[in-house]
Amino acid sequence: MRRPRRHDPLPADSGRDHRAGVPGRQGPGWPDAASLAAADEDELDAVIHSIGFHRTKARGLIAAARVLEERHGGEVPRDMDQLLGIPMVGRKTANCVLVYGFAEPAIPVDTHVHRISNRLGWVETRNPEDTEQALTGLLPREHWLEINQLMVRHGKRVCQPQRPRCDGCQVRPHCARVGVD
Repeated sequence: MRRPRRHDPLPADSGRDHRAGVPGRQGPGWPDAASLAAADEDELDAVIHSIGFHRTKARGLIAAARVLEERHGGEVPRDMDQLLGIPMVGRKTANCVLVYGFAEPAIPVDTHVHRISNRLGWVETRNPEDTEQALTGLLPREHWLEINQLMVRHGKRVCQPQRPRCDGCQVRPHCARVGVD
């Protein structure tokens, strides 16, 4: 059986230098938006080829770097609306930038946060955007910075989409188990 592809080649807690590219590969670096904006798409694609949708991501990274250069002087903005104006940046990515890049309170909602929030019975939502809105009204602002990391870890290790490990779950006494057989 094939292992699923990892879509996050450099998780926040990996300890690896994010500028170093793919592990074990020596290659060109792009230390700032200007150098990435001028990068050769094929060269960038060769560096990130091991991740899913590498061609689209290479094209998108270069386009995003160009927008950062042209509209923001090469700096990453701290404003949600400005972040959403960058190619390939949606609400989850923008919230990740705010939380992990600037330590600004926000709630990045990925598949784990969405699933677990619904499973716990905290929200009744059908999409991540609605989950984000509901959670911002439910959770105290001082917990916004940590909720994504906690839920992602819990979702990968315990509260998995198929066959969640409820028997060993420390949250079970507080869980509505919505959608769990």
